[in-house]
Amino acid sequence: MSSFGDKRFCLPIRVYYEDTDAGGIVYYVNYLKFMERARTEWLRTLGWDQSTLDVLFVVRRVETDYLQPARLDDFLDVDVQLESAKGAKLTFLQQVSRGAELLCQARVDVACVDRSRLKPCRLPKDMIAALTRVAS
Repeated sequence: MSSFGDKRFCLPIRVYYEDTDAGGIVYYVNYLKFMERARTEWLRTLGWDQSTLDVLFVVRRVETDYLQPARLDDFLDVDVQLESAKGAKLTFLQQVSRGAELLCQARVDVACVDRSRLKPCRLPKDMIAALTRVAS
């Protein structure tokens, strides 16, 4: 169960052997991979395929709290909520949960960079407008 309410996107996933350590516990960095997948799928549902955009998104900062472990074969929900979209920066609030149990939460800052020059650039205006509608 997410505390995000209606302004969230949820990607359901299953934990595979490759996601775990020798003890069958999800290795901490894999939560970040799950979150990346959720952000990518969220953008896809809004009509953007990252491989065709003139901009790239790069993670600039992640603040993560690991609360409970996920285990092999668990079904998880990976939630995404856009906190803000302005200039060259997107900030996301994300959660990974197993049913009603919150396992991990993060605030993720993503920078927008020009694909050809790899320099920071403003988010496309149409994207900011659409993202602002989704977040409001």
